[in-house]
Amino acid sequence: MIDHAVVVSDAAAVPDPAEFDSRRITRLRRYTWWVIVPTLPLFAVAATVQSIVAAAPGAYHGAHALVMLAILIVLGVEGFRFSLGMMRGLGQSEQHPAEQIAVFALSIAGLVYAVSLSPVNVLTWTLPPAGLAGILVAAAPRRFRAPLAVGLILLVCGAATGLMILLGKAIVLINILVYSGTVTAITTFAMLFQAWIWDVVLELDRARSVSGELAVAEERLRFAADLHDIQGHHLQAIALKGELAERLVGVDDAAARAQAAEIAELARKALKDTRDVVHGYRRTTLATELDNAVEILESAGIKTTVDGAVTAVAPPLEPLFGALVREGATNILRHSRAQHCELTISADDGQVRVVLRNDGVRPSTGAAGSGIDGLRDRFTTVGGQVLAAEHEGWFELVGLAGEPGRPRT
Repeated sequence: MIDHAVVVSDAAAVPDPAEFDSRRITRLRRYTWWVIVPTLPLFAVAATVQSIVAAAPGAYHGAHALVMLAILIVLGVEGFRFSLGMMRGLGQSEQHPAEQIAVFALSIAGLVYAVSLSPVNVLTWTLPPAGLAGILVAAAPRRFRAPLAVGLILLVCGAATGLMILLGKAIVLINILVYSGTVTAITTFAMLFQAWIWDVVLELDRARSVSGELAVAEERLRFAADLHDIQGHHLQAIALKGELAERLVGVDDAAARAQAAEIAELARKALKDTRDVVHGYRRTTLATELDNAVEILESAGIKTTVDGAVTAVAPPLEPLFGALVREGATNILRHSRAQHCELTISADDGQVRVVLRNDGVRPSTGAAGSGIDGLRDRFTTVGGQVLAAEHEGWFELVGLAGEPGRPRT
């Protein structure tokens, strides 16, 4: 049980390092995007710059430069497109095997072509196929990732070292083999690891949404169980007494009338109990509703604070404000992307005010839900009112009602 007389609980004063904050997902998404998506264009730029700066005099003719530039442009553009698919999670990219194989083959061909013109080009022209290897591995189904990663790394190493052998550069063969293998392996697994982290974050975000839906479903099941317990008991008793009264008609009319009277009384009791469940009178108090709301919202990753004391609300009004808290918490879970929720209880000159605020405002659909309309009807019967509106980027649900027996000022 939380202490509702405390303005802000101790747990709220000390942030929990493991507490969920959806803003972290936004920041991590931005970071992941800038780490993954521009990688191939940057590799292409690095290869272009290195080829120009490190080229030996007369190494390239105009046609050579145009071919190399065309290859790098294609690799940069296609790599950018493929990288965007990684933001959907591991194995969630759209599969275009023919296009992906063609682009990777072009990167190998570019590596071979550039190194054949100048062996120093191996330093940066290994990067585009290495980056593509990481993208293709991350896009592949899980069972294919390990063999695909090994195969692509060996393919890049084989292309670089095989060309060196053909060019008679055996003296640097070991250096090229180690360099190309290391760069390709590190780049591939770095991109795969970053994509895996982002995939885990996406799973956590989906789990948060499911948690909110389950909280709403749990509350519905609780209500259904209460209603079933009441209606099942009363209806079974009414059915049995109805059968008994039917048998007694014409045999013992006095007993039949007594049974009919009991049936009527049972029906009235069932109606009252049903209304009590619907209105929150039967088993819940405002304190219970506050506890339930805080627990459910916190479990869904929504930081919740309570300001004020339940004792400020007169007992006859507790079920009414309990329904307000329950409806407000349900709406936050179902219709917002809130990160924080504030619940305030106050009383001034006999006028009780309960406010639920959350920062998960979504565009208005132009009409209030049936739950809010029902609350307004119930508050109106006691001379109160319910207000629901956006205020300074927060959505506020406000309930106002005067203490029974005291005139409103």
